[in-house]
Amino acid sequence: MSLKQDLERHQQHSDHSSDHHSHPPPQRRPRGFAAAAAAAVGAVGSATTPPAGTSVLPGTGRKEREKEKERTKLRERHRRAITSRMLAGLRQHGNFPLPARADMNDVLAALAREAGWTVDPDGTTYRPSPTPPPPLPPPPAAAAPPNPLSQLAPFLVRSIESSLSVTSLKNRTSKAPSDSQASFLRIDEGLSPSSLDSVVVTERDIKNDKFTNSSPINSSECVDADQLMQGALEQDGDFVGTPYVPVYITLTASIINSYCQLVDPEAVRHELEQLKGLHIDGVVVDCWWGIVECWSPHKYQWSGYRDLFNIIREFKLKLQVVLAFHENGGKESGDMVISLPKWILEIGQDNQDIFFTDHEGRRNTECLSWGIDKERVLKGRTGIEVYFDFMRSFRMEFDDLFEEGMISAIEIGLGASGELKYPSHSEKIGWRYPGIGEFQCYDKYMQQNLRRAARIRGHSFWARGPNNAGHYNSRPHETGFFCDRGDYDSYYGRFFLHWYSQILINHADQVLSLASLAFEGTQLVVKIPAIYWWYRTSSHAAELTAGYYNPTNQDGYSPVFDLLKKHFVTIKFILVSQTPGSLNETDEAWSDPEGQSWQVLNSACDRRLIVAGQSNFQCQDRDACIRVLETAKPRNDPDRHHLSFFTYQTVSPVFMQGDLFLSDLDSFIKSMHGDILSVDVAV
Repeated sequence: MSLKQDLERHQQHSDHSSDHHSHPPPQRRPRGFAAAAAAAVGAVGSATTPPAGTSVLPGTGRKEREKEKERTKLRERHRRAITSRMLAGLRQHGNFPLPARADMNDVLAALAREAGWTVDPDGTTYRPSPTPPPPLPPPPAAAAPPNPLSQLAPFLVRSIESSLSVTSLKNRTSKAPSDSQASFLRIDEGLSPSSLDSVVVTERDIKNDKFTNSSPINSSECVDADQLMQGALEQDGDFVGTPYVPVYITLTASIINSYCQLVDPEAVRHELEQLKGLHIDGVVVDCWWGIVECWSPHKYQWSGYRDLFNIIREFKLKLQVVLAFHENGGKESGDMVISLPKWILEIGQDNQDIFFTDHEGRRNTECLSWGIDKERVLKGRTGIEVYFDFMRSFRMEFDDLFEEGMISAIEIGLGASGELKYPSHSEKIGWRYPGIGEFQCYDKYMQQNLRRAARIRGHSFWARGPNNAGHYNSRPHETGFFCDRGDYDSYYGRFFLHWYSQILINHADQVLSLASLAFEGTQLVVKIPAIYWWYRTSSHAAELTAGYYNPTNQDGYSPVFDLLKKHFVTIKFILVSQTPGSLNETDEAWSDPEGQSWQVLNSACDRRLIVAGQSNFQCQDRDACIRVLETAKPRNDPDRHHLSFFTYQTVSPVFMQGDLFLSDLDSFIKSMHGDILSVDVAV
């Protein structure tokens, strides 16, 4: 009996011990969405009988995790945007040869090479053995004590013979004013942490004095002799020996009237005689759809252009033709008014949806909507068929000029102003710089396409345009769609903007496919717009409304250029020599023409696209000339990239602008050709 009691006491003791040791160890306090999930679980577990009429929402922890993932994605996008802009500044303003997909390792390697170190492909970095200096002459008896800086000879980087000593370099870098020290990388201090993705690298102020940069990396102690000489030549505007860039002059649209007649043949001859004396390579002529096929479909009138081309042939000039499928001029521009064909406007009176339409229902008759590219609403033809018939008629009419090789290129108009873009910034509707513009997708054909895309995506309620995108002259921060962390980066916003830009790409693909058939063997050109205002904001609102999905966390030009690469197209980019409006307006618009042009040109070069340029700057402006020349053929480019050709667009005939203008234009053309020592124009 005692044995049984002992066994029972032992069993009770063991049960008590197991209960004592079964408590789990204390856990760490959860953080983030895990803390919220634990709190929700604890609330459910602690409540034995929940109050009547209340319920616990399932999936609370999962929702918190999804929110945290979205916040993490946003932070990562901000970091990538800042990094990409820092790399862009180093490439553009520091002349660092960083690859397209550079990372911090590439930056460190470039800095080490700039400091004179050797960096192997595997990342091994070391200082090269210094060359022993020549023996110094014996010092005089009363020589001053040696300079302590002379003991740093093994650490000196590439040195050249220069009047600047290490001591003077040290004095310059240590005594430079604070604004000079911070001029290389300037960040707007007024930006909030939430808009760090809009931080940009701005160009330092360039003074007229040579080599006054306070940065030791760019000083004469840290560059070799050829780089120093190159900088001196850049300051002097020397373009002798640079690559040859052909120059074309655009003839004014008023030389052909609305009945396709050459207005004044003798004035044209006088104009071409002046241009021939300037040694230009050729001229550019706009062939307007609204003139050639003006009155009836399939009735093409080319007589005026035939007379003009025969005169150009007499002067043995090359010819580039622009097939313009948009309207021209108006009260705002003062140019000759050339509308779309009359029979197109008649169709538009009964069916206004053939034109682009904004959110308020206003129709833009500048060009046809891309929604009718495959709709037979133009007297039995689609929009694409109308364009192809026009191109084919031109090719058959001027077959002799193609055979002679006189026509060197055909530029295809793909949108507003002949550029590949939506008519989102139309002055005749009320837009003024620097407004963000409006989306042009509210005609019934575009809306049908949008509903189809939303249904395929599985979200039929996304079949609508943004209702908080402002109006033509709004600023991004005034809208809920384009502001920092606005709806443009939401799930719906990304869907809509991708669809909107894809319509632009599809239109270009369809037209260029037929243009390649009509002009086989001829260089095709497509004009890319320069939309640089609001470029330093996170959304890039003006580019979004124009059809380029190019916010800071997205490269909107890559898919467009991939398409142009497929069709072997030359892109013609608008070079901006000066921004419209005052300096205050430019600052308020957060514009960055240099940054936008750098992105476009580098994206094109990465795909090995042929690039041309166009500008209408004043030749009397020396700074504008230098900027255009440096963009056309940058002399600090180790690969010697340069434009395929350059088109200069004048506002009036050359012979009417005076001898001073002709002299300045002659100097500019010679600089483009690489035949002039300096750009000798008036300041």
